Amino acid sequence: MLKIKTPKTLKAKRALDKRAPKLVENAKKTLILHGTKTSCVLNAVLAQIFHLKKGLAVKFSRKNENIRPFESSGETSLEFFSLKTDCSFFVFGSHSKKRPNNLILGRMYDHHIYDLVEVGVENFTPIESFKYDKKIAPRQGSKPFFAFIGENFESVDELKHLKEVLLDHFRGEIVENLNLTGVDRVFVCTAISSTTVSFKHCAIRLKKSGTSIPRIELIEVGPSMDLVVRRHRLPNEAVKKQAMKAAPMQPRKIKNVSRDEVKGKIGKIYMPDQQVGGLALSNNIKGLKRERREGKMKDKRDDHDLSKKMRTEESL
Repeated sequence: MLKIKTPKTLKAKRALDKRAPKLVENAKKTLILHGTKTSCVLNAVLAQIFHLKKGLAVKFSRKNENIRPFESSGETSLEFFSLKTDCSFFVFGSHSKKRPNNLILGRMYDHHIYDLVEVGVENFTPIESFKYDKKIAPRQGSKPFFAFIGENFESVDELKHLKEVLLDHFRGEIVENLNLTGVDRVFVCTAISSTTVSFKHCAIRLKKSGTSIPRIELIEVGPSMDLVVRRHRLPNEAVKKQAMKAAPMQPRKIKNVSRDEVKGKIGKIYMPDQQVGGLALSNNIKGLKRERREGKMKDKRDDHDLSKKMRTEESL
């Protein structure tokens, strides 16, 4: 079990509030990790995934011996790193004789492993191998298109699961409105077979077509690789049901509260009968002291006027 400490400072409290669940979530980050042993190809793949997700990725360069996502005892370190870095996705690379150039893509829910997809990397071509006009290079943080070609993405469970994971990893921040002129790249995923997917990254170039709709031309900018699905683990049904639960977009209506254009926010409160007549009043109330003081002064004035009147009558 992961232990979350109670914040002792306002700065720590603000950090925890920033990580707390929200109605509209922040953009999700990806944690990139190395296994005990990696190859040159795998190191280049992890580096270029970090480049594609720059700004929304955290990369660890040290080797991690205790991380084995598909084993029950090998999840603790991974979940700890996810909690410390506030990452919802992870990419773990390892290399062995049995599984060469192995890449594990996973998603987290409440900083616990939600699902996993293990793929092998083949025919990798880095970004540096592609020659193109640098003016059309995709901008960092731009919103990408996705093109999934092949009926196997709908019929084969492994590829259907891989499609969901790839979409979540590379789609970036969720937006409601999108300017098409700002979309400058596309990920093209082609199902070559029931277990192999060709993954390519292309830049979008808009050209004149003689109509209001421009002609789109794709220019491959890399990286490019083939992903061979090896293992995958679907989420538990109970956890999936809890994770897919969506909060209502409209806030709950507050009773007896309305808004006026002039007065602003107006609230009605219920106040029971105060029964002021039955309250026991003390004689030491300042108001009563003032009344007694004024009464004494009035009596003195009356006595003074009376004595003055009597002296006047005697003189007459």
